[in-house]
Amino acid sequence: MGARRRRVLLKLSGESLGGRSARSIAPEALQRIAGEIKRARAQGVEIGVVVGGGNIWRGALDRGRAIGRVTADYMGMLATIINALALQDALEGLGVQTRVQTAIEISEVAEAYIRRRAIRHLEKGRVVIFAGGTGNPYFTTDTAAALRAVEIEADVLLKATQVDGVYTDDPKTNPKATRLVSVTFMEAIRRRLRVMDATALTLCMENRMPIAVFDLSVAGNIAKAAAGKKVGTWITE
Repeated sequence: MGARRRRVLLKLSGESLGGRSARSIAPEALQRIAGEIKRARAQGVEIGVVVGGGNIWRGALDRGRAIGRVTADYMGMLATIINALALQDALEGLGVQTRVQTAIEISEVAEAYIRRRAIRHLEKGRVVIFAGGTGNPYFTTDTAAALRAVEIEADVLLKATQVDGVYTDDPKTNPKATRLVSVTFMEAIRRRLRVMDATALTLCMENRMPIAVFDLSVAGNIAKAAAGKKVGTWITE
């Protein structure tokens, strides 16, 4: 057998599908992101995607007093499935073969998540979109992305964001914040750099899963990061 192709796990926020409003689903934002994924896929890279649901439902902020945390988290998981189906249609409209797998079974619209089946889809050149988070409350979609990246034996976890990397502080509120070209997992956790939650970072650290954090709005960044080029900030051992 020949060498395995490069495989990546792309983490998208739900807000990225909402465009400027960061709410609902903006067709132009959806089509642009699908086009960027297609460009990366054209390099021969195997791509899995985990998408958040914050453009539709943000459990911690939206639940108020009337909805409990567990129910709110399940509602968020359903929101990720809506986004996954939208991204699937956008990709297939561009001729990219795609499968959606969910941690919560909804057999009418998507496959249940099965690790071996997901890997087989990737080997056949299909983009696999993982929805439903981990299938459990109290875990973020960042943690779901870290988990799926490890499970499918990805070479890197690509974290697409609204900024061009990891900063020493929030660049929106602190003009003196500086971008880091690279940082270790322990430093990111110790300094609470807000790249991902601590559970996701720890999972990647324990399994030696590097993370690339980069600006999604820059054309070609997904393809560059997927190819292993130095864009944004890289988090490694």
